[in-house]
Amino acid sequence: MFSWVAIDRFAEKERAKSAAFRKQSAGKVLRSDAKQLTDDELLAKLGSFGIELDRPSLERLWREALSAEKIATPLVDQRTFHGRQAEMESDWIWVCLTALWQRWFPDQPCFELLDDKMQAGYDFLGPGGATAACRIWLEAWRDVLGLFDKGGLPSIRAFDERFRGSQSLFNWIQDLEDELWNAGLEDPQFLTARIAVCEEGLRRFPAEDDLMTENRRRAVGESYFELGETDKAEALYRDWLQADPRWGWGWIGWSDGYGFTRTKLQDLAASRTDSARRACRRASQGSPRYARAAGRCLRRAGTQR
Repeated sequence: MFSWVAIDRFAEKERAKSAAFRKQSAGKVLRSDAKQLTDDELLAKLGSFGIELDRPSLERLWREALSAEKIATPLVDQRTFHGRQAEMESDWIWVCLTALWQRWFPDQPCFELLDDKMQAGYDFLGPGGATAACRIWLEAWRDVLGLFDKGGLPSIRAFDERFRGSQSLFNWIQDLEDELWNAGLEDPQFLTARIAVCEEGLRRFPAEDDLMTENRRRAVGESYFELGETDKAEALYRDWLQADPRWGWGWIGWSDGYGFTRTKLQDLAASRTDSARRACRRASQGSPRYARAAGRCLRRAGTQR
């Protein structure tokens, strides 16, 4: 089941492009309907449903909630609405609460505003859009961490079960890590941010998904290589591969650090790649499967003829 903000976003898009949908959904309240209303008018709209709230009382509610939907759901359930039109009008309760949250407490994260930021970043993606997307997405990432802490959520799966957004956190966080790389090729500060995002992901979700964990490690390593912090990248790969010498993509990632960043690391490439070559061969001894992985590693490093 999708969240109310995801449904609202879909309805907005369909209403903009489909006359049939506009006719079918005539009378449905959307978030855009609240944009022209003042704060007092939004509170008055809530009052028309018998809901008397002010800024202090709303702040108390928002302090404990992860979303405006969470606050609105019991308020809607406590009331009886007769007929389809009345039911659609009841959406004003959630719409008003969301609009007031956005106006009064924009620094307090909630699922609705997080969903907005995620989608705004996707709107920027395309040729040359990674930097603009990542600026918004790093704000969204800070909101994600705040919501994890506020809700005491133990995992990405648990977050997505509560979030139910236009995008899943599971997919979006991987897009964030990828786009930070693209943005970092233009501005190194985004590589530093990528390292911080991935390290926080490794710390918070060590057993969430094996492939995601391995990809995060490689993202950290390649970012350090691209920043020219070779010793740091070397130490990380050495520790990871000592713990799991059969992590084939780890060996490949280590060698790629030289193949893809030669302009910065040319002077170190020969000696460091030779070190990786020796370690890779040691790890592959006695296993045809890992010998093949080691061979790929060596070819990428340019040390096998």
